[in-house]
Parts: sequence; C-alpha cells; structure tokens
Amino acid sequence: MALIAWRQEFETGIPDVDHEHRELVALINELHDRLGGRADPETVEAFLGEVFARIAAHFALEETVMRKHGYDEYAEHKAEHETLLDEIRDIMDEHAAGRYADSTERLATRVRDWFVNHFKTKDARLHRLLGV
Repeated sequence: MALIAWRQEFETGIPDVDHEHRELVALINELHDRLGGRADPETVEAFLGEVFARIAAHFALEETVMRKHGYDEYAEHKAEHETLLDEIRDIMDEHAAGRYADSTERLATRVRDWFVNHFKTKDARLHRLLGV
C-alpha cells in the first residue's frame, strides 16, 4: 500500500519541480514497501543513502528556483530542507550504529508527514507567489 498518494494539490506548476516531486513520492512509497518486508541491513543502508541523495538533489533544484525568482521566504524554506536532511542523516547514523529496528518506518512516516505538510504550506506559497 502506498504511503503517500499523489494529489494534484502537490503540484507547484514548475515542471521540473513537479516531476521531481512525483519521483520523490514514488521513491518514498518504494522505501515503505521494500523495507516493510524486512530487508537486510545492506539494502536498508543503500536505500536510505539513495533517499538522502535524491531529496538533497531535489532541494537544490527548488532552492535554485527560489533564488532565481528572489523568493521572499527563501531562508525559512531552505531551513526546512536542511532540517529534514539532518533528520534523515540521523536515521542513517542510527542504522549504521545497529539501531535500525524502527528507523525505516520512522523515516517513512517522518518523510510522509513532512512532505505532505511542506507541499501544502511552503511549496503552495512558493507556487502562488511565483505565479507559475
């Protein structure tokens, strides 16, 4: 079962950003499905690394768009990005230390909650103000 169902309200109107949002939703859903089946530690580690890398790359794109348009809440928006990346990194560190029993579910839940709330607030505002 999908952890996050795609909704039109997640779209920003910026084609590259929307494409990456869809890919991130698919990746998060794959994480939830794949790791729910008790994957081995190496698979978990590799997948967490991929999640971190893809989310970081997406944030870089979104931040480029915000800087290009002189977005007025750039610093706050970027700070939210950095907080999520820090949290994912913490989970990766816990996993590496052998404390990963609930880390994948915690990651999936945290990313889902953050993703949905961030789309509804920060990204929706970005879309409205940029008029795209």
